[in-house]
Amino acid sequence: MENLFRLVNHEDFLSRRCIWVNGPVIVGAGPSGLATAACLRDQGVPFVMLERAECIASLWQKRTYDRLNLHLPKQFCQLPKLQFPEDFPEYPTKRQFIQYLESYAEKFEINPRFNECVQSARYDETSGLWRVKTASSAGSTKTEFEYICRWLVVATGENAERVMPDIEGLADFGGEVIHACDYKSGEKYKGKKVLVVGCGNSGMELSLDLSNHNASPSMVVRSSVHVLPREILGKSTFELATLMMKWLPLWLVDKILLILAWFILGNTESYGLKRPSMGPLALKNTMGKTPVLDIGALKKIRSGHINVVPGIKRISCGQAELINGEKLDIDAIVLATGYRSNVPSWLQESEFFSENGFPKAPFPHGWKGNAGLYAVGFTRRGLSGASSDAMRIAQDIGKVWKEETKQQKKRTTACHRRCISQF
Repeated sequence: MENLFRLVNHEDFLSRRCIWVNGPVIVGAGPSGLATAACLRDQGVPFVMLERAECIASLWQKRTYDRLNLHLPKQFCQLPKLQFPEDFPEYPTKRQFIQYLESYAEKFEINPRFNECVQSARYDETSGLWRVKTASSAGSTKTEFEYICRWLVVATGENAERVMPDIEGLADFGGEVIHACDYKSGEKYKGKKVLVVGCGNSGMELSLDLSNHNASPSMVVRSSVHVLPREILGKSTFELATLMMKWLPLWLVDKILLILAWFILGNTESYGLKRPSMGPLALKNTMGKTPVLDIGALKKIRSGHINVVPGIKRISCGQAELINGEKLDIDAIVLATGYRSNVPSWLQESEFFSENGFPKAPFPHGWKGNAGLYAVGFTRRGLSGASSDAMRIAQDIGKVWKEETKQQKKRTTACHRRCISQF
């Protein structure tokens, strides 16, 4: 405790409220943070969870389109210690998944401190503790807090901030330009020509949704992409790949998947969707690039209801000029250009995390750093990867916590914690 008083000086008390946390601080109340909190609760470890939004799973609640369903079967998306309700479909809807997360937080008594945006987090070598500074924007009052803790769990995830591409002339377009995180439905684009920039799962699904609402989408495909059927012979493609990986090498599983995809989907290159030279699973493992699981967009591409176009050279007023010289008249632009980690903007650390905001160590070793630093939800393996990280983190902290609490029970002297809030 002497280290704690050495850490917090008089000026700190005057400028912000300092809070001592008995246990880890978890930054982020998305599925990854919730999973870690539930596992810590199971270990009997107290924690504080900080969330910059006013709700849990803000990405799902605020930055996803209406028609979104989980792309993988529910058994691969459930969090530790709680299954999906039996009456949920195999691919739960956005609303059903949010409902599941809300019931998860209630079951494990997870109560985040909402509207607290982490400004910085750094490890103090002198005290051996983490200092996490936040700004709370609840209501009209802005309050600064500093949380002091032994363990820090980074759970802000792979998709914390949207990626905005630098396209020449975009500011001169004149029409509506939105990122996919602000897209809800294609209903308001009926009869309009919409340029969808990006051909990942979001780009494909938004193009499909626009077409279903009688818009005319043109999807920009700048690079190669793997398109696989969501199901093969009635079984999830992901589940089938997982089963094969138990018995076969990765390169062979990739080859089998591509052969099956060719029989079911045909030659996607004939529609402007060139496949990468590396197989879909190998590409996912090495580059983190997820294959597209087709739920109907390819049929629309074949019929001409979704137009596939090459990269953009420049944008002008109401028009897009492509790299092949073609010019398209367009009414709106949707940027399905993905997301990125925001860890480098607030975490003052460079040994564990790389410049792109991901742990330097590859899966399954990227969950634990030095000095009580942990990461969850950065595996590029979806919710199952986050669940795996969460269980490891909770077990690791729980082991130390249980050993030290046993020792503390034997002590007879009390610790003096005057003037310091405690969780």
